Amino acid sequence: MIEMNDRTCIVTRKAGEPDGLIRFVVAPDGSVVPDVKRKLPGRGCWVTAERRFVDEAARKNLFRKAFKAEVTAPVDLGAMVDRVLSQNALGAIGLARKAGALATGAAKVEAAVRSGEALAVLHAREAQPDGVRKITQARRATIHLGGPAIDAYKLFSEAELGLALGALSVIHAALLAEDAGKAALKRVVALDRYRGGSPEDGLGIGAIESVDGPLKDME
Repeated sequence: MIEMNDRTCIVTRKAGEPDGLIRFVVAPDGSVVPDVKRKLPGRGCWVTAERRFVDEAARKNLFRKAFKAEVTAPVDLGAMVDRVLSQNALGAIGLARKAGALATGAAKVEAAVRSGEALAVLHAREAQPDGVRKITQARRATIHLGGPAIDAYKLFSEAELGLALGALSVIHAALLAEDAGKAALKRVVALDRYRGGSPEDGLGIGAIESVDGPLKDME
């Protein structure tokens, strides 16, 4: 039986670090709720931080065995966790903007990428291929010149980004290499991992060459 203070996934039975797991606790009404920030009181159990595992835990109600009690896992628990992680990420992105750790607009994002100031790029789901392509080319050129590999994510709609940033329209943004930017990126990565994704196109050297041919042809 899994001990509640063990960080062991109740689905995979594998132990892991807190950032790779989601903690769940039991609410007063007997329902299972996510404790993403790991601050809620009471006994907790852990599930690998990917939606497929949360969905499986809810479907099979593995929480009943973990908590040794008749608890109820909401049928939409996986979606509930997604909403929480999404809100946390958007909130952190908004804080990054207030701290001056965010660039918005295609031109500013491209400049931040080429200067190496960008930690990561955020594209709205509605972003047009041409705009994405120009920024992707900048990311590739940065690697080619010996700069950092800058991941890109497409996790939010234009409306979601705009609401979080207090702007009417946000299509492209870049988190900058400052404390607030790093904090926001951590939450973006957590959401991306939960949704089973990976950075938009995984710009490793091998990926660049396989997609666009040798590096010398990128510019």
